[in-house]
Amino acid sequence: MTRRVLISGFKHETNTFCKWPADLAAYEARGLHRGAKVRTMAAGARIEIAAYLDAAETEGWNVVTPVSANATPSGPVTEHCFETITGEILRAIDIEGPFDAILLALHGAMVTTHLEDGEGELLRRIRARVGPEIPVGVSLDLHANVTRMMADNADVMIAYRTYPHIDAYETAAKVAARIAGVLNSNSRPTTTVARGAMIDGVDHGRTTAPGPMRDILEQADAIVEREDGVLNITVNAGFPWADIHDAGPTVMVVAEGTSPRYRQIADSLVEQIWCRRHDITIDPVTPDEAMREIARLGPGPKPIVVADFADNPGGGGYGDATGLLAAMLEAGLGNAAMTMFWDPEVAAICTEAGEGAELDLELGGKTDPAYGAPLRVHAAVKAVTDGAFRLEGPMAEGVQSRNGPSIRLGIEGVDVCVSTHRGQAFDLQHFRHFGIEPENMTVLAVKSAQHFRAAYAPIARAVIVADGGGGLTSRNYTSLRYDRVRRPVYPLDLE
Repeated sequence: MTRRVLISGFKHETNTFCKWPADLAAYEARGLHRGAKVRTMAAGARIEIAAYLDAAETEGWNVVTPVSANATPSGPVTEHCFETITGEILRAIDIEGPFDAILLALHGAMVTTHLEDGEGELLRRIRARVGPEIPVGVSLDLHANVTRMMADNADVMIAYRTYPHIDAYETAAKVAARIAGVLNSNSRPTTTVARGAMIDGVDHGRTTAPGPMRDILEQADAIVEREDGVLNITVNAGFPWADIHDAGPTVMVVAEGTSPRYRQIADSLVEQIWCRRHDITIDPVTPDEAMREIARLGPGPKPIVVADFADNPGGGGYGDATGLLAAMLEAGLGNAAMTMFWDPEVAAICTEAGEGAELDLELGGKTDPAYGAPLRVHAAVKAVTDGAFRLEGPMAEGVQSRNGPSIRLGIEGVDVCVSTHRGQAFDLQHFRHFGIEPENMTVLAVKSAQHFRAAYAPIARAVIVADGGGGLTSRNYTSLRYDRVRRPVYPLDLE
């Protein structure tokens, strides 16, 4: 008998301090695909949906793909948006079911305007539809804020192990394999989740250098090897820029059946996260300090890469904070470039003016004056694009990126790549599609916190992380007002 499996995705990393909500337009801007277009979107891409579809082909499953939805991190998902996309998944279950299994690509840190736990509610509704016997498998981002409701309503939940996230495909393949095992053997795994008094930990999940995340993952792997019944252990760094009760690092144990031992294992690893809470592998500096370090390093054969950590659109930052760009212009850098700077107003003006135009502009700083005023600049329009290109990887390889009308401005020796849609710069194509070859530049600045390292570290002679507090993704958590998170909690109250 051919088994029928529903495959879908609904992702969002919610920064509750961001003023821009995620509505349907936000999903349409980045990726909202329905029906057969889900397969087209995933073809050739190293993402979760592609892994699920490949597993389905291997297993001979009959697949239904109602929707795959992903939006750039921002403020809460609107109620209308959540109910619309959730409704499409539930209608597929009602109309096209029954199904033998459900496979979902989620993020794990979705907050909506009416719910603290978007994924938990989605999974609860799915479980209510399909009953307790149908296995539900879920892939998550490493920065998931995993809740008890999520764990209670999923048989298998596994999150990425890498940051930058270069194992999305492999993670979903593990989920699919576990669900296939359930279907083929009638075993019933469970997911146990534990958390501590932290909203940040394990070096925020970084795996590009020796540190707490890699060490605790190694401990987790050793436990899986020696403990009967334990199938998988996930270490989640959590997402600290979410003012919800359950924000922060967690450990998930996927195991056969139920046992108090699984809770003990999860709690022991959470204790390790607590003991290593002060260990970080980055040393952020202010934008001015970054410029002094660039001057000290001097010219060289490879570019110096500067990350605008505090204004990372990949964590809900606005992408238009001006602090780092202002420092670059003040320093008189030559042969330098920055991407992706968000300013739809400037993108529209320059697109209309066309390539070769010279204009006086107010660039950036339009969202929140606390993160820098607009920069008054005289700029030359050096390129106009539609902002569409396919990512090279290694992160999200093969995914189509759509940033809306985008332009390249030349400003006093610095080329600034400006987009209509917000987005994080983590791929070399974020420069290349503007005609900039990254390896030929002296300084590259990226609106990114960590993901850029996958593509940029191999070509860089130095990496500098700039965090002057000028953005929504700064590590200065005490500058933000938390009202709903459990208290006391590190680092807001506990040290």
